[in-house]
Amino acid sequence: MNISPAWIFRSDDGELLNPVLFRLLSSLRETGRLTRAAQEVGVSYRHAWNLLNQGEAFFGLPLVDMRKGHGTWLSPLGEKLLWSDQRVKARLGPQLDSMASELNTQLQQLLAGEHPVLRLYASHGYAVALLPEFSDWVELDLQYTNPANALSILARGESDLASFHFPACPRLADQIMALYRDRLDLDDLRVIRFVTREQGLIIRAESRAVVTGLADLLRPEIRFINRDRHSGTRILFNMLLDEQGVAPDDIRGADREEFTHTAVAAYVAAGMADAGFGVEAAARQFGLDFIDLATEHYLLICHKDRLDQRNMKQLLELMKAPVFLEQIDKLPGYAPDRCGEVCTFAQLLASDRVD
Repeated sequence: MNISPAWIFRSDDGELLNPVLFRLLSSLRETGRLTRAAQEVGVSYRHAWNLLNQGEAFFGLPLVDMRKGHGTWLSPLGEKLLWSDQRVKARLGPQLDSMASELNTQLQQLLAGEHPVLRLYASHGYAVALLPEFSDWVELDLQYTNPANALSILARGESDLASFHFPACPRLADQIMALYRDRLDLDDLRVIRFVTREQGLIIRAESRAVVTGLADLLRPEIRFINRDRHSGTRILFNMLLDEQGVAPDDIRGADREEFTHTAVAAYVAAGMADAGFGVEAAARQFGLDFIDLATEHYLLICHKDRLDQRNMKQLLELMKAPVFLEQIDKLPGYAPDRCGEVCTFAQLLASDRVD
């Protein structure tokens, strides 16, 4: 079961706008041809035309701009509607995914009887989102939350696993470890290596000439969109700013926040900001440019006695499986990081210092 947001446009006289229109607009932007867009959406060319005409009549403005011999392009209103739809999905996606995971687990418990389910509280990320797709390997209840909350839930014994991420750079890693030191029982916790991911600036192609690094965010004409203050990405961003001697309050828009990497990228792609900070995969999802600033370990951690659980062993087998690693390789900026190997924090940090 999946949960997705849906738009409902209702006029004063009760007329409803067909939500298929959003899928049609999305395909039109990708293809530039109404014929191909109609085929991708699964409607006839005539019905696609009717949808566009209904949309124009509903709003009183055209949704597309058709030029003979040049294809079909979205009008400013069509672009605004489509980007609004994508921003809503990006912003609400993690919460809806968490709810769907919880409800799926409850339904499975009713249908198949009570059985062990691995409970993972994690920062939102593209690689961790792959794990629930392999339910034939292990049943996982994935809930998205910030790093501090994930560690607290793990410490209370209310989850089996938590995510944790910190830079591969030893200097920055030491700062992250110091920040969370009181939440990490280093003797009891074990690290399950997972992936590395690239974090950096997300920009549109036209901003390349003026935004080449963090210092350029101080330009008065550059509008920035930030991650929420409790996210691990925001903490990393602030550390990188501090190393550059840049004060966050001096960046225009640094007080505006989004709650996922995808939402930051959608915000930039929609032209509402010139730059954001997040993972490369989010930038590439929207055809944006990316300035790599940090490589980061994204890990799973658990209490060492949980490693003997049957479903935990199944998870480790999945993380090492070629079919799973192939999916990670498809994510821009992600790479398997000795995926599924178990070690201590000390061993992982020592290996980064050697490298």
